[in-house]
Amino acid sequence: MTIFVKKAKYLKEYKIQILFSDETEQILDFKGFLSTAKNPMTKKYLNTNLFKKFQIKHGDLEWNDFELCFPIWDLHEGKIN
Repeated sequence: MTIFVKKAKYLKEYKIQILFSDETEQILDFKGFLSTAKNPMTKKYLNTNLFKKFQIKHGDLEWNDFELCFPIWDLHEGKIN
């Protein structure tokens, strides 16, 4: 079975609720990842106005045409490294 993101909803701060194709649901907090990022292209998403502009494309959760994207399995398992 291929797992993909069906729905994603911004909750608050850096938290997103994600529903996957297998009906698994995760609430992920991206703040720790963004706060410790070294790359300025990643760190800029600490701006919540930019962070909120995520999209679902081809089953992936992504920002700004895949400028920021996470492996689906990591999201499914609740891991953001």
